[in-house]
Amino acid sequence: MGNLAPILPEVILGIAAIFLMLFAAFARRGSSATHWLAVLALLGACVALAGAPQESGRIFGGMFAADGFAAFGKLIIFLSAAVAVIMAHGWFDREFEHSGEYPVLILLSAIGASVMVSATDLMMLYIGLELQSLSAYVLASYRRHDARSAEAGLKYFVLGGLASGILLYGISLLYGFTGATSFTGISAAFAGGSIGFGLIAGLAFTLAGIAFKIAAVPFHMWTPDVYEGAPTPVTAFFASGPKIAAVLLGTRVCLDALGPATDQWRQIVIFAALASIVLGAVAAYGQTNIKRLLAYSSINNVGFALVGLAAGGQGGAQAVLFYSAVYVVMTLGAFLCVLRMRDADGRPMESLSSLSGLSQTQPLLALALAMFMFSLAGIPPLFGFWPKLMVFNAAVDAGLLPLAIAAAVLTVVGAYYYLKIVKIMYFDEPTGAFQRVREPVQTALIVACALFVSPLGYLLINPIGRLAANAASIF
Repeated sequence: MGNLAPILPEVILGIAAIFLMLFAAFARRGSSATHWLAVLALLGACVALAGAPQESGRIFGGMFAADGFAAFGKLIIFLSAAVAVIMAHGWFDREFEHSGEYPVLILLSAIGASVMVSATDLMMLYIGLELQSLSAYVLASYRRHDARSAEAGLKYFVLGGLASGILLYGISLLYGFTGATSFTGISAAFAGGSIGFGLIAGLAFTLAGIAFKIAAVPFHMWTPDVYEGAPTPVTAFFASGPKIAAVLLGTRVCLDALGPATDQWRQIVIFAALASIVLGAVAAYGQTNIKRLLAYSSINNVGFALVGLAAGGQGGAQAVLFYSAVYVVMTLGAFLCVLRMRDADGRPMESLSSLSGLSQTQPLLALALAMFMFSLAGIPPLFGFWPKLMVFNAAVDAGLLPLAIAAAVLTVVGAYYYLKIVKIMYFDEPTGAFQRVREPVQTALIVACALFVSPLGYLLINPIGRLAANAASIF
């Protein structure tokens, strides 16, 4: 029971997933009850997260950490999952798609992501990652009558299987050359002797497997196709909760298990950071689909998070946590706006040209989307500027001034395609009005996200900063 108390949120979600699976089997087709029950379970997990002991150290034989770092990540994951469930309400075709399974898959994926951020052993790391991934493969291909969705799920599954093989090979090398799977044992092995080729190879393959999950270059190839083909609520979830889980997993692996080998993994992270920023900025230029554009935006933003990770230490971890929290709100807000892009017949519209003149037909929606675009670009005075400044400061404090300068310059390059969206909405001639969608909860979420990224968000710098500092204090 002492081991179960720190994992109370996971227990709640596990029980809820089993119950909702049975409930969906007997509920009326298209019933929305499963969605709201799943949201209630996720909010209950957030409450349980506050009540569960977070200073229990490492449990289950040192394989699972109940600490502030994991709690910070889980809060982001659970809230992202709740928003993804709310976004799907009324989106799926209730005549042909039994949407009752969707919230169950989201809950299972959230459990896997939760285990990922708490993993302190390579075996637990892999279990959490696979639980999250297996649910994600089904979610990507959830619209089985849609060829694009089926293609997205197949691509994600094939490339995800390849990434899992790479990760397992790296894990086997680390275990073979250190004799341990725990992060503590691996750290001791790196600190206790010379770091040979075998250890470097294990480190590289393990980070490559994690890089696939965060869609960092050069393991980003699946992201645009999967983001475009998957249902929009699923894409929003992929871009928020699981991505942040993978980023925080990589942070714990680098700073905990591979801490003594900082000079070795820092080179890999710096390359991935700069490559992701460059490709995410340049490759988005010619995109005409807004979901593909947001996919490259997520690659670009992962690069900035990796700049904070490259800084290492407590300051770098704090910057990554702060960046993750703000990034999730900006991304979910943008996808909530994309969800409103429907034609007169209710069909989703995803082309950039469909945004033409949106400021004249739906000025409030255009204003919200413009705020999210400016914030993702890191343009002051919007709140998205602050986390970028934090990762740059962390890099400078760690003696990585050239990296900070390069990332700051590339921020200007990436701002082009965000400004392009604003230009289309405010300066192009209207091509037709979107269908009016009456979803008050989603509207409230858009307003809340817009207020968060507005200058009012600076009022939250100290509260979020303190939480991030406390969470990063374990390193």
